[in-house]
Amino acid sequence: MNTLFSILVLVSFLTAGYRQWGWVAENGTGPMELLTTAMVESATTSVTLALGLVGVMALFLGLMKVAEKGGILLLLARLIRPLMVRLFPDVPAEHPAMGAMIMNMSANAMGLGNAATPFGIRAMQELDRLNTTKGTATNAMALFLAINTSSVTLLPTTVIALRASVHSQNPAAILPTTLFATFCSTLVAIVAVKGLQRFFPVQSNGSPAVVEPATLSSMPDDPLEDGQGYPPWVSTMALVGFAGLIPLTILFGRSISPWVIPGLMVGILLFGIVRRVAVYEAFVEGAREGFDVAVRIIPYLVAILVAIGMFRASLAMDALVAFIAPWTAPWGLPAEALPMALLRPLSGSGAYGLMASLLQDPAIGPDSYTGMLVSTIQGSSETTFYVLAVYFGAVGVNKMRHTLMAALVADVAAVIASVAICTWLFP
Repeated sequence: MNTLFSILVLVSFLTAGYRQWGWVAENGTGPMELLTTAMVESATTSVTLALGLVGVMALFLGLMKVAEKGGILLLLARLIRPLMVRLFPDVPAEHPAMGAMIMNMSANAMGLGNAATPFGIRAMQELDRLNTTKGTATNAMALFLAINTSSVTLLPTTVIALRASVHSQNPAAILPTTLFATFCSTLVAIVAVKGLQRFFPVQSNGSPAVVEPATLSSMPDDPLEDGQGYPPWVSTMALVGFAGLIPLTILFGRSISPWVIPGLMVGILLFGIVRRVAVYEAFVEGAREGFDVAVRIIPYLVAILVAIGMFRASLAMDALVAFIAPWTAPWGLPAEALPMALLRPLSGSGAYGLMASLLQDPAIGPDSYTGMLVSTIQGSSETTFYVLAVYFGAVGVNKMRHTLMAALVADVAAVIASVAICTWLFP
């Protein structure tokens, strides 16, 4: 992100400076003055955007907290347990790593990134206990992280919240596109890991490492350590039903999406009431977290939106678009959206800021094809390099073998699937 930020600012300055060199005063506002104005306006806009996001983030994270306290993560975890046992044959079915991985994936599916990370770190620590070659990623670690970076997403809450904050007529319209793209990318991730692992054999480095028990004390308890789960036929029916939702959302996504947000609120609150959750207190607790998240992203938005504003005001963006558009536009990937596809694996905050900039652009907007595409790309892929750095760093793994390659292949699959489904639904 440091390199990207610096390049955007320097290229913008040099481009505007070159144009300023030959500028004639009688021709209106000079390029450097336009650059200065864009910097100030972008900084102001970023704060306004973040403040407008506070309420929407509070709403969605409040609802997610009700669902979390009602045990929806545990229900999802028990449903996918039989599938996980087959995907990870090297991990004993009753090992704590299995429960932690399941909880992590369930949280990711619901868009609960804050809840997913602690479970993910614990899963890596438990997987490292099974690792006979310390410092080197096992096949289970590689598969877990590849799936983690491409996880099937049922509810991309942060993207929907941002779309709502910029006055989208249908913020939840990306639900079918995100579900389709993440389903495709997850399948590709699994195939890529299984196919690549034979070409990256484990080689011992002779330096075993031990995970200190104290490291695990801060991790959440694993509710699946008792091995409980639904019968295989229940899980099979649930997975088949979920797979059947994908074509239904594609065919009827436009008709269903207006009902999603009101139905989601009513459904989650009723779920919480049935599960005897104090829904008001839980909602307020989650809304408080949403407020904190919206405030914390202000510095990141200021940095990236100012850099992007400079890049546009200097006309460097126009030059880039003119160069790339003839190559990407025929395939459904406008040049305006290409930086989003490239930035998403590198920086979550940068991609989020770029998406916000595009959705706010009057020439694009949240409900245009490009707006739908960048929203889908944001919701269907993960900050791959960040995830690998955090999770591998937590267990001291410095040889990741085929993990990065498989994760990047899944990222490419997510972009291709996003283009395909958005071209189909929003031509």
